Amino acid sequence: MTATLAEARPVSPPDEPPATRERRWEYPALALLLAGTAIAYIWNLSINGWANSFYAAAVQAGSVSWKAMFFGSSDAANSITVDKTPLSLWPMEISVRIFGLHSWSMLLPQALLGVGAVALLWAAVRKQFGPGAGLLAGLVLALTPIAAVMFRFNNPDAMLVFLMVAAAWAITKSLTDLRWRWILLSGLFVGLGFLTKQLQVFLVMPALALTYLIAGPPKLGRRIGRMIGAGLAAVAGAGWWLLVAEFWPAGDRPYFGGSQDNSILGLTFGYNGMGRLNGDETGSTGGGRGWGQTGILRLFQPEQAGQIAWLIPAALILLVAGLALRGRLPRTDLQRAGLVLWGTWLLGTGLTFSFMKGIFHPYYTVALAPAVAALVGGGSVMLWQHRDRVWVRLVSALTIGATTATAWILLSRTASFVPWLRWVILAGGIVATLALLIRLPRKAGLVVAALAVIIGLGGPTAYAVDGLVTAHQGAMPSAGPMVRGGWPGGPGGMPGRHNGAGGHNGRTSGANPGGAGNPGNAGNPDAGGKGGFGGGAGGFGGGAAGGVMSASNPSAAVTALLKADGTEYNWVAATVSSNSAAGFQLATQLPVMPVGGFNGTDPSPTLAQFQEDVQEGRIHYFITGEQGGGGGFGGGRENTTTQATLITQWVKDHFTATTVDGVTLYDLTSPNP
Repeated sequence: MTATLAEARPVSPPDEPPATRERRWEYPALALLLAGTAIAYIWNLSINGWANSFYAAAVQAGSVSWKAMFFGSSDAANSITVDKTPLSLWPMEISVRIFGLHSWSMLLPQALLGVGAVALLWAAVRKQFGPGAGLLAGLVLALTPIAAVMFRFNNPDAMLVFLMVAAAWAITKSLTDLRWRWILLSGLFVGLGFLTKQLQVFLVMPALALTYLIAGPPKLGRRIGRMIGAGLAAVAGAGWWLLVAEFWPAGDRPYFGGSQDNSILGLTFGYNGMGRLNGDETGSTGGGRGWGQTGILRLFQPEQAGQIAWLIPAALILLVAGLALRGRLPRTDLQRAGLVLWGTWLLGTGLTFSFMKGIFHPYYTVALAPAVAALVGGGSVMLWQHRDRVWVRLVSALTIGATTATAWILLSRTASFVPWLRWVILAGGIVATLALLIRLPRKAGLVVAALAVIIGLGGPTAYAVDGLVTAHQGAMPSAGPMVRGGWPGGPGGMPGRHNGAGGHNGRTSGANPGGAGNPGNAGNPDAGGKGGFGGGAGGFGGGAAGGVMSASNPSAAVTALLKADGTEYNWVAATVSSNSAAGFQLATQLPVMPVGGFNGTDPSPTLAQFQEDVQEGRIHYFITGEQGGGGGFGGGRENTTTQATLITQWVKDHFTATTVDGVTLYDLTSPNP
């Protein structure tokens, strides 16, 4: 047994200190890192208001209904779910149950997940590459621009990234601690990741499996057996909920939003599965056609680059150099295992994002942040430890040179944003690049290394700080300022910085922090024609009634009208699309039925079901905008008749409209004579 454990431990050259040696400065530095991350992520958290009102409404519903919480329903009356599995909503809903419904209580768990992800990444990279590498990796993750946004937002990505990092941490533990618990725990985290955002968590599974297969316990059969055990743990972590959801009587649960067949498996393998890869998505809002062209350089295009690309060239260079340094060491070398883990994560996920043809948003790139951070932290320390070699100094210079060039290009796209920064980075980068070519004394080398870190993190930090002080609301948050020629402000007249929730970058300035009466994120009703960007009800943007990509923003008069006798109905109102419903629901804190789900294309409810609900007196009002109800994306698709379109027309034919503050309401309890 002793020999087995010895073989599983990392192998280090004689001139290196043991990777796990405790140092006096390490834990104070870790405490400073985690405290700083917590302060940055929690400070002024309510500036984001309801953030993504689509998920905020589900949090409100789950805070008052256990069934809505279990299924991830959009409304407490359980008409339809959000288009994801519900795990990411549960911490927010528990927080709201404890502290009450407001922006801070909803977003606090997301910020804490960010702190937890930084801590787990530190622990994993520390074990692989040493304390300095762990701290640098944690710092890079915390300062990644899109991470600073998403860990203060209510999309599922915060929980997803936390669980991905947790799975990587557990697999790292399993390489040196041969007890079953760690490999099973890694699989369990993957299963919980599935309950967070379904198949996206599978992007890290090749990295986890390959790492364990290469560097796990001595016998191949044992490694394969334990990997099977991890797979079973993943199935258990997700399967319990899937079994309950799939076999729960359909008439006694909400419709699975995003599916066309009311099946969680259909949602998993359709809209949230192959549809994301091949673009064949029923109910898609544009896929990859709207935000960056597919291809090997997609992550460096203006739409995505400012979110994540700053250190990708450095991470790739350091990956290759690290593998060269550790290439001839025993199979169980822990540093090489770390390079395999994070390198496979970065390459696999990055290539998938680059070539997927379906829906792709820039904030998806937050899933790359831990891998980039780990490779930068671990690879930098490895090069520092071998700086006496000429080729290592050349690679170090190449790394900082590539990082400087990347920062210059990205900052040049936003020349009015901190205009002096790119020049400082350029000058400092040139100095650091030249200095790294020289074999310097240790103290001078430390100064140059510190300069290299500052240069490398200068651009991301500026974007991250901008993300922390700017409100982000809507369906598509992004970090940093408006980018010329890309996202936002790119082809097709996409709105730019500080555009409100109706715009594609989901940013707004001076927004209401988001109380129950005013989500503070209305779009601009004059930004486009009916059904276009910022169009009428059912369009991308919307006025008081909202639209597919922006929440409704009801006035006090509309809110008071809905709340009057509102508790006597299952749904105080119904309206097309979940975002249109969300603002009314958050304002009244009463259930509002989102007809057709996220963008009005789900066949729920059917016209017959809606007519039955109206006949039984379960719905009080039907709401449209000033220009009438929409039919999903773009206000309805030509030659496409959805259930939402049929319902809207039926209501118009049989009930009388009343307009209050730009919102058209039909009282469903008073049909036309």
